[in-house]
Amino acid sequence: MDTDSNASGDGTWMGEPVAEGCGPDAGVPGDGGSPDAGVDGGPSNQRAVLVKDTTRFYTSVGVAEREEDLSANPPEVLVFNGSTFTLFLGSAANGGWLFTGVPPGPFYLRTGGTYLVTSSRYVDIGRNRLGRPDAEYADVSISPLQANLLGLAPWKPYTGSFQHGSSLQLTSGQVDLYASPFFYEGVADGATSIVTSQAELGSNLGHFPVFEADRGDRLYINQLSEFSAGSLPDGRPLGYSAVERAVQAGAFDHRPDGITPIPVTGLLQPVRMREFPLEWRLPEFARLTSEVHPNALPGLPRFDIVPGPHGLADGWIGYTGELLTVDLPRGAAYDFTARLKFGNPYPSNWGLVGVVSYSFRNQEALPDGSGRLGSISGSYTAWDEFDHLIAGPVVPRVSPPRSFTIDGVPASAPRKVGTASPVLAWVPPAIGTPAAYRVSISRLDLESGFSSTWRAFYLPGSATQLRLPPEVLEPGTTYHATVAAIDSPQLDIESYPFRTLERLPYRSASTVSSYFTTP
Repeated sequence: MDTDSNASGDGTWMGEPVAEGCGPDAGVPGDGGSPDAGVDGGPSNQRAVLVKDTTRFYTSVGVAEREEDLSANPPEVLVFNGSTFTLFLGSAANGGWLFTGVPPGPFYLRTGGTYLVTSSRYVDIGRNRLGRPDAEYADVSISPLQANLLGLAPWKPYTGSFQHGSSLQLTSGQVDLYASPFFYEGVADGATSIVTSQAELGSNLGHFPVFEADRGDRLYINQLSEFSAGSLPDGRPLGYSAVERAVQAGAFDHRPDGITPIPVTGLLQPVRMREFPLEWRLPEFARLTSEVHPNALPGLPRFDIVPGPHGLADGWIGYTGELLTVDLPRGAAYDFTARLKFGNPYPSNWGLVGVVSYSFRNQEALPDGSGRLGSISGSYTAWDEFDHLIAGPVVPRVSPPRSFTIDGVPASAPRKVGTASPVLAWVPPAIGTPAAYRVSISRLDLESGFSSTWRAFYLPGSATQLRLPPEVLEPGTTYHATVAAIDSPQLDIESYPFRTLERLPYRSASTVSSYFTTP
């Protein structure tokens, strides 16, 4: 997950965003509240807005904070005055970026490709990170690998979508790492060791850390094995992946350069397995399909258990691989009940997070007359402390927003919009109490037929519409929009939009538009 607000994209995992809001109170800056004017370094009057960027680094010895310099990518403030937007450009002050003359009430705060609609006079756009604050990261995403691994559970090859076989994941408790090895010649069926240099390691985070032995940087080497979850309704066997063996290798030095192999050495040991029951009521997720889009079809269900590094006091920080993954067939709409098991090699003070996702998709003709189909996807996703999630049947806790329109016309109607600043509007969902909404605008590449997120907006849970600033949509371009209702009671989207995205529990359900084109 990358919630880097200086990027032009957005933070997602499995196609789903990772964010809300309280108004100002009389508190001091902190995770639980917003400072008012003049308090603890805040703006000196109610027409001033102070923006800061504080990165929080989570490690085994605590949380370290670092104030980031906003001058390289300064934020902007936009205020809608009833007919046009007024732009405010701030300046460096009070350890952040200060805007003056901003009238009371809601405004748009732009940082990179993300907009926040807020009334708060103090906003910290900082993010949470894993690993020590002085860690270096190389601009390398693939590295040669020298593997010297013994003590594996007998290796089983991948044979299909529901027979994942064996796999390895590399993570760390000291630096931010989640990586998967690829062996050029494969691994023999039944093998219990892997000794080869004919391999590479791919970072699922897009970079590799620099390992420093004197800082105690180590690797967890986890083997996920295939276990049986019974059979699918059509009689096919259903397997799932879970950690079975692991080892934490000793501290070492390595600076990734794309040429020097990273050494991965260890004798894997069995880890203690935990068994649990799961009742996943898939029909209740499938019933959301028509609320996503009138022409949508149910997609892929997935259930994961993931580690929560260094505890869950501030939520699920970062991504450190999976302890268990269950994938079910596209459109599955039956009650899934099973006893599953997984191993956990991490320290007892780390948390466990359960993650549920169910995707939906609408295949729609591209607006170029070619007859080709594009795919517009929506989703439900939820994460919570694992034991809370499985305490009862797994069901949707929030549903998609309803009655989605663009300038008063149903958003499900493909069309050409005629304004530079259209209004997207919706009705709150039938299930759940949104603490925030996320509106994303995806731009279509007609040549490839694929869309990618172009701009993202976060709004308080009280919002039911969004006017797009005029520069968001480009001329002669095709887009589609997604509105996600976010039910997460500990979010503070107005003052700490990215820091509190990871608080537990988090649930989100989205509705999508059809393609629309600008003149």
